[in-house]
Amino acid sequence: MPHRNAPLTETGRLRLARCVVDDGWPLRRAAERFQVSPTTAKRWADRYRTLGEAGMADRSSRPHHSPRRTATRTERRIIKVRILRRWGPARIAYLLHLNPATVHRVLVRYKLARLAHLDRATGQPIRRYEHSAPGDLVHVDIKKLGNIPDGGGHKTLGRQAGRKTRPNAGYSYLHNAVDDHSRLAYSEILADERKETAAAFWTRAQAFFTRAGITIQRVLTDNGACYRSHPWRDALARTGIVHKRTRPYRPQTNGKVERFNRTLLDEWAYARPYRTEQERRDAYPGWLHTYNHHRGHTALKGRPPASRVPNLTGQNT
Repeated sequence: MPHRNAPLTETGRLRLARCVVDDGWPLRRAAERFQVSPTTAKRWADRYRTLGEAGMADRSSRPHHSPRRTATRTERRIIKVRILRRWGPARIAYLLHLNPATVHRVLVRYKLARLAHLDRATGQPIRRYEHSAPGDLVHVDIKKLGNIPDGGGHKTLGRQAGRKTRPNAGYSYLHNAVDDHSRLAYSEILADERKETAAAFWTRAQAFFTRAGITIQRVLTDNGACYRSHPWRDALARTGIVHKRTRPYRPQTNGKVERFNRTLLDEWAYARPYRTEQERRDAYPGWLHTYNHHRGHTALKGRPPASRVPNLTGQNT
């Protein structure tokens, strides 16, 4: 494929070369006609004489020799450290006394996956998937979050003063449900993670998805006690929903809701210094609405989850 700024396509080069070689045009006249330099006109004419039409194709600009390329032995050391320790270019460079840019070029040359694309436990590339329709799978999880003492915590008062207000502040439990296909999220801040609380949350979450026109087929959770309980089993069984659980110690299997947990921490829970826990809770419904209806999602090509749920109300508010 020609460079976007190239004055000649392969067809244009062939026409230029034929004018010079077959029709006997002077190089300068051909160069003016095709708006290139005489040197360029000579190059394509010479290639046409030697190779014919095949010589009009693009050639690689890669040099035949790279005398300053990193030694093969050093490249092997870089790859070995990356595979065994799963370090980034900077740490590998400090260990081997190299320039981080050199290490990065070697990793790119050998097409080694980014660390963010690898499973932390095994080092294998993460298999990403997405179900084809809303409701095919809903990810459910609980995020435990420390409460903010009245008057603010260490983010507002500073670390020393914040330590004095911390005792007995307690915890909140965010029960979250995220649709695999659309990333539409339903979430509540509750007082505990007991089985009755989790089952009641699911009843309300299912009603939310039903109002959005989503019929849920399967639910994926971790192996927490509340998700192995009879109330949870019965809540799903009443509507014929299949319950799937992740493998032990493999939270990445439930990755979409785990990513939602991280997003809410970054963009809501720790986004600004709240003075009280109630102030932070009051801000949550607005943030959740923005997440579902307006915040662009990278996995959805910059569109919000609502773009994949046509029946969802409040999309334009």
